[in-house]
Amino acid sequence: MSTRRHTIALLALAVGMFGFAFTLVPMYRTFCEWTGLNGRAALRAGAAPAAVPEEREVTVQFLAQVANGLPWEFRPVEAQMRVRLGAIATTRFYVRNRARIAVTGQAVPSIAPSTAATHLTKLECFCFSQQRLNAGAAREMPVRFYVDKDLPRQVRTLTLSYTLFQVPDAVRGEAGS
Repeated sequence: MSTRRHTIALLALAVGMFGFAFTLVPMYRTFCEWTGLNGRAALRAGAAPAAVPEEREVTVQFLAQVANGLPWEFRPVEAQMRVRLGAIATTRFYVRNRARIAVTGQAVPSIAPSTAATHLTKLECFCFSQQRLNAGAAREMPVRFYVDKDLPRQVRTLTLSYTLFQVPDAVRGEAGS
């Protein structure tokens, strides 16, 4: 093959790889919504629960962790709570920026067991958007959710876990809350 053909083939390969990388995030989101992986199927902001809550209750446990490199303290205000199926519940997570500059973070949720992921719906969640904290700032962030009435009977405990990751800031030192 000639040098020109090699160059065209390599250029086409590079463009194809770039295109694949560009579509990888939307494809992953779609896959997670379709399968319920990482609780993505349960991120239905504004969805309403059934009209009358059931008497059956389940325990919902809350976990929080911070990814390497994010200088934040992050924890649930309450470790667990009892929730009636179909009833809206609210919990809070505490976060504090220990850095000397403003830092932005994004939470990624996970629900266990995975078979219960499609049955927990978040109505309000800090995971829906990026969170920016000024140096030393702290806040409590609410999560409003409900567990569907059609949760399988053998599931008695659900675990809602969040991992906070740092989001690279476009402008360092930008004012935030």
